[in-house]
Amino acid sequence: MSIDRDTFENTSEDELEELSVPDQVLGFLAANEDRAFKAREIASQIGVDEGVVSTALSRLKDRELVEHKTTHWAVTDDAERLEGYSGYERATALFNDQLGVEDKDSWREHAPQEPHPSVEDEQ
Repeated sequence: MSIDRDTFENTSEDELEELSVPDQVLGFLAANEDRAFKAREIASQIGVDEGVVSTALSRLKDRELVEHKTTHWAVTDDAERLEGYSGYERATALFNDQLGVEDKDSWREHAPQEPHPSVEDEQ
């Protein structure tokens, strides 16, 4: 979920770190909506591994929340789509309540060892 500029400026880094990686990526891009960034630049700015950021960007692109051109990424200019993303967050919270929260360690055990293809494209 994106965050507004006031939240971005007035929320501590500890509080922002509690956001999921896609939320952090989208929040960063939304706060810098007038610019496009490479995945490694986003990773550096939010303090997350570049491969994880690349995966988050691919998922956000699938949801049409970000746009991709060559090696650069920007937040979508579709305000309705961005507003609709909070509905996705509410649905996820509901499923977590009903089915339990996903086990991140289990996901990591099955994660690929090789970097995301977009990481190789940028090198």
